[in-house]
Amino acid sequence: MVLIAAAVCTKNGKVILSRQFVEMTKARIEGLLAAFPKLMTAGKQHTYVETDSVRYVYQPMEKLYMLLITTKASNILEDLETLRIFSKVIPEYSHSLDEKEIGENAFSLIFAFDEIVALGYRESVNLAQIKTFVEMDSHEEKVYQAVRQTQEREARQKMREKAKELQRQRMEASKRGGPSLSGMGGRSGGFSADSFGSSGVSSSSGSSSANIGITSIDVDTKSKAAASKPTSRNALKLGGKSKDVDSFVDQLKSEGEKIANLAPAAPAGSSSAAASASAVAKAAISADIHKESVHLKIEDKLVVRLGRDGGVQQFENSGLLTLRIADEAYGRILLKLSPNYIQGLQLQTHPNVDKELFKSRTTIGLKNLGKPFPLNTDVGVLKWRFVSQDESAIPLTINCWPSDNGEGGCDVNIEYELEAQQLELQDVSFTIPLPMNVQPTVAEYDGTYNYNARKHVIQWLIPVIDSANKSGSMEFSCSASIPGDFFPLQVSFVSKTTYAGVVAQEVVQVESEAAVKYSSESILFVEKYEIV
Repeated sequence: MVLIAAAVCTKNGKVILSRQFVEMTKARIEGLLAAFPKLMTAGKQHTYVETDSVRYVYQPMEKLYMLLITTKASNILEDLETLRIFSKVIPEYSHSLDEKEIGENAFSLIFAFDEIVALGYRESVNLAQIKTFVEMDSHEEKVYQAVRQTQEREARQKMREKAKELQRQRMEASKRGGPSLSGMGGRSGGFSADSFGSSGVSSSSGSSSANIGITSIDVDTKSKAAASKPTSRNALKLGGKSKDVDSFVDQLKSEGEKIANLAPAAPAGSSSAAASASAVAKAAISADIHKESVHLKIEDKLVVRLGRDGGVQQFENSGLLTLRIADEAYGRILLKLSPNYIQGLQLQTHPNVDKELFKSRTTIGLKNLGKPFPLNTDVGVLKWRFVSQDESAIPLTINCWPSDNGEGGCDVNIEYELEAQQLELQDVSFTIPLPMNVQPTVAEYDGTYNYNARKHVIQWLIPVIDSANKSGSMEFSCSASIPGDFFPLQVSFVSKTTYAGVVAQEVVQVESEAAVKYSSESILFVEKYEIV
């Protein structure tokens, strides 16, 4: 048989998916597919229909047709057998046989079609083999993804370090009584997305052309001087090859993302981009920890949902303490925790942990002290949860105040304040949605900001928020907007200090009670933090 094309179409003749297997013009394929509904005979059921040049073999599938177009010289029995295996493949990759589901899984179906037919001739494969071939992993792809993630991590780490340095310089300048660097950055011009490849400096922060898609505003004049200097490309190199890095960065820039090793600003994006930045920061913090034979990991997670007019709609803090032992000599240990965690915290130990020992002495040990902890395995020994409707529990308060400016637009004022001053928040990102095709005019701001025209958001970035830098504000205006356009506002950050206050005091051996050297890492991150 010679199979010309395979297609999935509606009973009205609308083509959802089509794959051709021989050389033929697009116009010819479209003509053949368009002719199929006109050849259907009302009131009669067939499995095929022929014209002077081709044969259509089809099978109804609820509201759809699985259609094969073959030559008239092909064996009709082989055509029907091929049609049967095509019809079996569709439900494997599309849970419901409707137009939307088929469209969402189009590429998986095309890959499966290619395993059934090659150059117009059917391959001798069954359904299980097709699934295996389609799902096979590519070693080259895994290597490329690993290299790409490493390069992104190194670039973002360099940007964070530069941002922290600029933040320290600004704080030192304010202590000396000099002019505010944030004020200078807010009133003067900044870098635009296209200026890195040319002169390096743009005369206005709000005059970027629409085809650029993103505008980056830096924090002070020192960053401008740094941008005008040639910078080494080693921060984005791995193994001495930069070709893949350049193509990857160019691709991101063409999609509207900002990847720069000169400015401290992170890429602009939606809430998913903010969550991705938090994940990168988590990995960077974890990578800096030197791990001893006994290593503790404390992860604290926040889920916060606040009303735009005040009030807590949801506040949940949850966490997990894991223990990893790399040396058999330290398998039988006791872990003593500080009792100074927040009031109202609900704690739950692992079933193999002695609950009475924990309740009386805040110490984690196995029920059977003669049994060691597992080796080279992350063992979760304690988890916790804290839920509150009290506004005093919120670690970072945000006030977003859009007001009608009387000209059909809005003036937006945003301010934040750190309430939990024991925390040091890093890589803080406020993502504010904007009306479509409306560019904001930013008046004043602390930190830096990015405007992403493709995603219709403005991302306000603060490198560090702590007790010495606990508040900040931003002001911008938008034409053709209403107050509701700027919600929900998304926030993301990480911190090396946990919100719950779960901290290890010491680790000792069971028999001798001798102190054991251990390492620990703590991370507080945001799963969801939004103002709606």
